[in-house]
Amino acid sequence: MQEPNTKRSRQREKIFQVLRRTRSHPTAEWIFKEVRQDVPKISLGTVYRNLSVLRRQGRILELDFGEGIRRYDAVIQPHYHFVCSRCGSVCDIDVPPLNVVTEQARTVIPGIVDSHRLDYIGTCNTCLEHS
Repeated sequence: MQEPNTKRSRQREKIFQVLRRTRSHPTAEWIFKEVRQDVPKISLGTVYRNLSVLRRQGRILELDFGEGIRRYDAVIQPHYHFVCSRCGSVCDIDVPPLNVVTEQARTVIPGIVDSHRLDYIGTCNTCLEHS
């Protein structure tokens, strides 16, 4: 028997589908607005709970870029992000992960290093065009 939070639910699958359709690394509030188009009675709390379950199941990533807002990503393979310091947009960067960084860290960190995260910070082209 599965524990209650690990069973598949229609709402959870809808949340996952919405997240898989975007590469914008949305907030829970954005996901909530999208899901409500198909599931009008869903609550924001239900979206948060299901995002937490999806994260624990390893189906999505929960990201914090230091803005006090959690963002979500359905691309779980190792990859990097570019964050615009002006508008806050986030996009995936298509460069191979630098596994050597993780290997080097393992030699100096007293503990277990599973992976690393690298975010590029700068100004996106949209913001540059409007300055």
